[in-house]
Amino acid sequence: MAGALICLIAGGISHAAGPAEAGLTADQLVEVAMEANPQVKSARAQWLSAVHSIRQNYAPADPIFGYYNVDSPTNGFSQSSEHTLTVSDSFQFPGKSLLQADEAKRSALIARLTYEATMRDVRAQTETAYYQDLLDGALEAVQAETVASLQQVLKVTQVAYSASQVTQSDFISAEFDLATAQLQQRQSEINEQNDETTINQLLYRAPDEPLNLDRKITLEPLGLSLDQLIERAAAERQEILEAVLTQKNNDTSLELAKFEYAPDYTLGYTFDNYLLSSAAPAENGRMQDHGFGITFNLPVFYWLKQNEDVKKAGYDLEAARDNLGSIRSQTAATVTTLYRNAQFAQESAILYRDSLIPLSRQDFQVALIAYQSGKIDFTALITTVTNSYTARSAYLQAANQLLAQKVALEQAAGGSLQ
Repeated sequence: MAGALICLIAGGISHAAGPAEAGLTADQLVEVAMEANPQVKSARAQWLSAVHSIRQNYAPADPIFGYYNVDSPTNGFSQSSEHTLTVSDSFQFPGKSLLQADEAKRSALIARLTYEATMRDVRAQTETAYYQDLLDGALEAVQAETVASLQQVLKVTQVAYSASQVTQSDFISAEFDLATAQLQQRQSEINEQNDETTINQLLYRAPDEPLNLDRKITLEPLGLSLDQLIERAAAERQEILEAVLTQKNNDTSLELAKFEYAPDYTLGYTFDNYLLSSAAPAENGRMQDHGFGITFNLPVFYWLKQNEDVKKAGYDLEAARDNLGSIRSQTAATVTTLYRNAQFAQESAILYRDSLIPLSRQDFQVALIAYQSGKIDFTALITTVTNSYTARSAYLQAANQLLAQKVALEQAAGGSLQ
């Protein structure tokens, strides 16, 4: 799927593409980023690495094999009177390896959640960059319309000045405002180019590779209540799930610290083959014997080591519990704040789109006619141009804010709001 999308990008990157050619949507850009972004690939590799560190906890230490050529009167390699074979292996106290494997499993789950969180964050970065590109592209169009309006104003003031109906100050001010608006339009073009560079970086492409984007801005409601979002975030946000697993790991670490009082041990087997009867220990001339041994550690310094380890593990567990409560509280507060901001942005965008923008355009047309007839001065005319630009740019800012808050809500909730 990602390969097909990459081909789609390669075939549809030109801005000069025909109007029938569909641009890339946010979802398509996200799918490519999930496959190509180095951060996502690195997090996935770390997760797989953690998965492959689980089974080794069940395996004991490698056995130690020893061979001795004993009692050689020559060089230590020949004419020895005894050959000895030894095999030993160290083991942990029963139950330790199971707890360590449980810790490794949870660490692998934490690595998977980190991978999912990385995908979530890269998705949010890609969507945010995409919506910012749409905003700057739309602002460029608004600025172009403002330039066209100021060109009308310049022509009107030029005619009025030629007829000695207004002062030269009006004509100079119109020229100044037009030049300023053209400069702002150029700045909007630069902003849009920088947005595309950001998208290319997230897709792991060259900075200046062109993109053909779907530039349709759609205002959609959130679809979920605040309580539903908080509940979903508490159940699905990766940081909360990681904190839960970390708390369980710290609980296991406390059990392992208590297991330090139980001794680990080493089992050994010895086989002696005597080459000279005089070297054999038995009077009957037995030339071979077997031996078994066990060694274990004694926690005689428990007051300095084991006791401190248990106390440390207990405090780590307490910190993990408090950290989990903190993350849950912060998540609920973040979701609440973002939800309110998204609702206000939606209300603002609808108000500007349906009411204020049409009024500002009508006001400019009326003011243009009134200025030509001498009913208003130049300042009042320019104010209507400024109000029209402000209303349209404020609508775009509110629409972009709504989209950005929805992306942030997805991050806080741990997944898509759909």
